[in-house]
Amino acid sequence: MNKRLPVLAVDIVLVVVFCAIGRRSHDEANALAGLATTAWPFLGGLAAGWLANEALYRNKSLPASVVPAGVIIWLSTVVVGMILRVIGGQGTAFSFIIVATSVLAVFLLGWRAIYATVMKRSAAA
Repeated sequence: MNKRLPVLAVDIVLVVVFCAIGRRSHDEANALAGLATTAWPFLGGLAAGWLANEALYRNKSLPASVVPAGVIIWLSTVVVGMILRVIGGQGTAFSFIIVATSVLAVFLLGWRAIYATVMKRSAAA
């Protein structure tokens, strides 16, 4: 099995969870359609990040690594996601940009850091 697919799946789930939390915190209706509307720009940014990482570091950077893969994927998810939100007529208030950047950093970099720590401890044992 391709080792990248589980990593991509974790990233997708975390981006969707981020969007679901945001929608829930604002009591927004239309659960599935609304979630799709909120998530597509960030999923597009995530795809751009994955493509950029593959183009720049094919076979040199594991997608589960924090640096450079995690940073590229996180920044692309935020930047491209915000651009796509503007194109799609969605809001990009400064406070939202700060929250999205912070939460996506915790999600997309955090799980990679935890994974790296677990793998190091497993290797040492």
